[in-house]
Amino acid sequence: MQNYTKIDQEVAKLEDVIWKMASQVWEYAELSYEEFKSSALESAVLAKHGFDITERAVAGLDTSWVATWGTGKPVVGYLVEFDALPGLGNDTVPTQTPAPSGNTNGHGCGHNLIGSSSIGAAIALKNLMEKEGIEGTIKVYGCPAEEALNGKNYMAASGIFDDLDVCLHNHPAMVNTAINFHSAAAVDLWIEWHGVTAHAGAAPWEGRSALHAAEIFLMSANMMREQMEPTGRLHYQILNGGDAVNVIPDYAKVLVRYRGKSAENVRQYKKWLEEMAEGAALSTQTKASVTNLGGIYDCLPNDVLANTITEHMNRYFPIAWTEEEQEFAKAIQKEMGKPLDGLATDVLPVQTGVEVGGSSDVGDVSWNVPTMGALFASWPKHIPPHQWGCTACNGMSIGRKAGLQAAHVLAAQGLELMTDPQLMAQVKAEFEKQKGGQEYVSLNDYEENPRGKLNDAQLSNYECCLHTAMEQFGDIEHEHADNMPCHHH
Repeated sequence: MQNYTKIDQEVAKLEDVIWKMASQVWEYAELSYEEFKSSALESAVLAKHGFDITERAVAGLDTSWVATWGTGKPVVGYLVEFDALPGLGNDTVPTQTPAPSGNTNGHGCGHNLIGSSSIGAAIALKNLMEKEGIEGTIKVYGCPAEEALNGKNYMAASGIFDDLDVCLHNHPAMVNTAINFHSAAAVDLWIEWHGVTAHAGAAPWEGRSALHAAEIFLMSANMMREQMEPTGRLHYQILNGGDAVNVIPDYAKVLVRYRGKSAENVRQYKKWLEEMAEGAALSTQTKASVTNLGGIYDCLPNDVLANTITEHMNRYFPIAWTEEEQEFAKAIQKEMGKPLDGLATDVLPVQTGVEVGGSSDVGDVSWNVPTMGALFASWPKHIPPHQWGCTACNGMSIGRKAGLQAAHVLAAQGLELMTDPQLMAQVKAEFEKQKGGQEYVSLNDYEENPRGKLNDAQLSNYECCLHTAMEQFGDIEHEHADNMPCHHH
């Protein structure tokens, strides 16, 4: 393994830049598709440090972008995520305490660290490549709506990742390990029924209940569970079931998510669910419509990349946590009724053949280009993501240390891939082996995400955020969409 002292120095120089990004995005805590300030800030930081923003609104996802630096091969990509979750806003204290800002959204999955670590690594790698005359191209992808599982899948289907040789990513967690897991593929369906309204007491026979159709559908879907393979998962949410108890509802809406072991498995069960929706409509003399919000692939492991990124993780992890940080973590564990084991102090060996029930839209990227990530501890052991305790840690010194070390891993791994053609060849060979001859065919039914487009007010707000961020970092050439001055927030 080569000497990584110089790339380490480049990352260290950016520590304040990395943490300022992470802490600002932690404060913004914006939901999927509405990451206006977060997206604008992080693209502006890249522009300030010499990257060109070569794409925006990829596949109709308005808060997405691609930042590019360099020329020629190899082409190494970094993934950025920036959406938060509702109801997880929390102060940086080891108790469930509202955020001082009043923002009820929170980064309980650590996406504020994901973006800053990837961007810090990309800038550090770019700075070293400039100094050393290393040829190659770096691309950084701003990816919206990971929490909605519908961002990178639309971007992948558009072909935006096709020119990459390899793609790197990162994710906070409660352990340190390479993300070499096989995740579940999934699809989200909006199902709507339209019936006929009527007075529920005086003349119910004149109505046709859309709610009854939804009930029949959900009963059928639950009966389907017996015929699902053990790896299958089914979740649903009733979005609309009528407005008044004494009115036959003429409209009902359900969101259903199915997860399966493969894209082909998801296709099969998606078709079955669509048939159930139509069957429920026939039973109630209503009309059904199904909107595929998007489907995502399972994450494809890559043992070669997992081994090399684990070597890098062992250089930078585990972190030497202070006694105060460990006590902070244990206080959270006590509050949540977990064992008081604090923060992780080891790096797990490479995980192979591990199946997980969760899903990620990174899966679609992984079927188009060799992909690997670093999973790193930034919150206490025994606490899965999407909880207030994670939010608290991601906004203070624990998150700062973890995110910086993740940037070191990603920068060093990027440098190795840029300068070791033999490793790159092995990575690509492993990619083809894992694919087993299966080609990527998107699970989406549309070119653009039905939820991804902003309305005029949202788009104007985002344009203002872009303008403000570009001004902040010295680039005032960006103009508001209607060429009028922005009212800065």
